[in-house]
Amino acid sequence: MKKLTRTASALICAAALTITGAAPSFGQTPNLTAQAVDTNNDDWLHAEGSRLYDMNGNEVWLTGANWFGFNCNEACPHYLWSADADDCLTEIADRGINIIRFPISTELIVSWMKGKPNPVNSFSCNTDPAFTINADFCAEDGKTPVDSMQVFDIMMKKCKEHGIKAFIDIHSPHTDNSGHNYNLWYGKAGVTTDVWIDSLVWLADKYKNDDTLIGYDLKNEPHGKGQEGKEAAKWDGSKDENNWAYAATRCAEAILDVNPHALILVEGVEQSMSGAMEGDYWGMPDRRDNSPYIGAWWGGNFRGARKYPIKPKQGTSQIVYSPHDYGPSVYAQTWFDKNFTEETLLKDYWYDTWAYINAEDIGPELIGEWGGHMDGAENQKWMTLLRDYMIKHHINHTFWCLNTNSGDTGGLWDDLGFQAGKGTTIKWNEPKYKLFEEALWQTKSGKYIGLDHQVALGKNGISLNDFYANYAASEGSNLDGGKTSSGKTINADPAKTTTTTKPVVTTTTTSDSTTSTSSTTTTVTTTPEVSNRNFGDANCDGTVDMSDVVLIMQSLANPNKYGLTGTDTNNITEKGALNADVVGNNGVTTDDALAIQLYLLGVNKALPVK
Repeated sequence: MKKLTRTASALICAAALTITGAAPSFGQTPNLTAQAVDTNNDDWLHAEGSRLYDMNGNEVWLTGANWFGFNCNEACPHYLWSADADDCLTEIADRGINIIRFPISTELIVSWMKGKPNPVNSFSCNTDPAFTINADFCAEDGKTPVDSMQVFDIMMKKCKEHGIKAFIDIHSPHTDNSGHNYNLWYGKAGVTTDVWIDSLVWLADKYKNDDTLIGYDLKNEPHGKGQEGKEAAKWDGSKDENNWAYAATRCAEAILDVNPHALILVEGVEQSMSGAMEGDYWGMPDRRDNSPYIGAWWGGNFRGARKYPIKPKQGTSQIVYSPHDYGPSVYAQTWFDKNFTEETLLKDYWYDTWAYINAEDIGPELIGEWGGHMDGAENQKWMTLLRDYMIKHHINHTFWCLNTNSGDTGGLWDDLGFQAGKGTTIKWNEPKYKLFEEALWQTKSGKYIGLDHQVALGKNGISLNDFYANYAASEGSNLDGGKTSSGKTINADPAKTTTTTKPVVTTTTTSDSTTSTSSTTTTVTTTPEVSNRNFGDANCDGTVDMSDVVLIMQSLANPNKYGLTGTDTNNITEKGALNADVVGNNGVTTDDALAIQLYLLGVNKALPVK
């Protein structure tokens, strides 16, 4: 019933505006605040040294979490069987998570590429007003979910609306809830190395004009022990099919050919050659002492990258190294066999295995998986040490995971449930979230910083433009010890401003007091249309809400006071008129006011309306 109430209120307001041109009282009207969707496709990132930057050279920090399910038999994010996607994404954004890593299988993407998307399982959708859940995901009957590709596309649109960025991770070649246990990126469900590359290129091409999906994690945890030979992923200078460094470079080049702006995340392997004895080779039996192999977490070993870094033909500006790291509750590794500290972890494991890449400014890193159970003991100690190390050294990360059903680690969520009329209730593991939250990008005053230049990250967050315009120089963030910095907002540099011209029709009315006559003059002028229009934001206050609709209707009903040359201090400006023109690109009309209201109600999914 909540949506019905909102709809009725909005229609009453629209009627009042149309008749009077004056602002009605909104005292009893539910909050209809929303944000315009950023369609500028200007949020792509690139690497310089060990850090990531936006198009204007502003540093960014990717701090997010994993949400698995596309890799599983359900072929969709888990919990959408008992939760509404918008409710989940609202909480994710409000909690300061600026990016989501979505595990997926190559097999699923291949089904999309072939035009026969696999169906989804365990998914709740209903358009019935008495029990509305995931209505945007319903087929024509209002009860059956759309196919898996449509679910993915809708999830990306919703992430965009919430100011959240995303990247996918090829969790396994085949669809399998335990597919992460498989060593390689090929060899299951008909997936060859070429099929794996082709499917990623297809998806990158499909999303090359949508900066919501900003990157591609090429394969989750390539692994296998050295003595497994060809069945294990290795990292060397060969062109062998199981050489992960060679395969990842080929795949990176193919993706960058179709989208040169995408980030390419490359994980490590499990084992590397130790160099213990001359003549040792990959595939030889292990030795009890003086082993030919050095082990690590699956996907965590980058020792081979010192000699054989990932260098695609396009250069390294889009390459991000992505180790995984876990604590003793997942497996009792040897580096935990002491009263470990940051210093001992660096000496015994972290530095030579992966941390040197960041420390020596070779490239940026994103810890794609870290997390675990809150045991009040060694595992919690390890999580705290890694968290603090990532903050101190500006290392990007995505926590494993949101899901409750990860046996090794548990999740940030403890339980989810849906109730008609009330929506989704998410029970967070508050102690775990509190530990994790300190490593979310935020201002000194606690505003979460998003990666979208225009759309703020939830109710407690700000956009990237807002951070660099209003916070970076005054209070900074939780990086680099709170160091302040200057930065540019999008298009602050005229050399980087993309403009076109469009006609704006201005109507003014003049009166002759001596003859009691009036005349109306219509002037057509050409004004620049800036590429980063915040569509719908007629009053230019940074958000889109009913006050923008009010101003549009006032400017049309009473142009002498509220029009472009109006006498009121709150009259519509040229920039506001450009923002307000969301339908047809033909100047501000009542159609624009209606379209914005429908957007606020969720009927129109994006602005401008195509």
